[in-house]
Amino acid sequence: MAVSKGQKAPDFTLVDTAKKPVTLSSFAGKKVVLLFYPGAFTGVCDKEMCSFRDSLAHYNNLQAQVLGISVDAPFVNKAFAEKYNIQFPLLSDYTRKVASQSCGLFKNLGGLEGYDVANRAVYVIDGSGTVTYSWVTENPGVEPNYDEVKKAVE
Repeated sequence: MAVSKGQKAPDFTLVDTAKKPVTLSSFAGKKVVLLFYPGAFTGVCDKEMCSFRDSLAHYNNLQAQVLGISVDAPFVNKAFAEKYNIQFPLLSDYTRKVASQSCGLFKNLGGLEGYDVANRAVYVIDGSGTVTYSWVTENPGVEPNYDEVKKAVE
């Protein structure tokens, strides 16, 4: 159950690494790049978040806010951000509600029964809250097409 291109992005409030609430609609008027990732400190997620970290100046120049979302606890996301010097907010969807509604859940990550995480997904949302780009994979080993995401924001 993914959010599709052309739909209004469902609003949500999640906590950041300082346990402060961040609401999607607070970025109204600005482009938002939403990155759902299965889990901090897992090879592909590390590579993906670092790729966006390395392109952050490009997104900032386009007046776009990058937000990472995982089911990890705020404490884990904080350690993850510190280890990799990630300068965009990492939000904790520890109830799995936002991921369930937005991109679906990948069941039993790493063969761990009951460890359900967000599918890897990227959404670009315009200033009016409409999804202009939607990419979701149910294979946690697949990375997004970074150039395609950049073009969607441009």
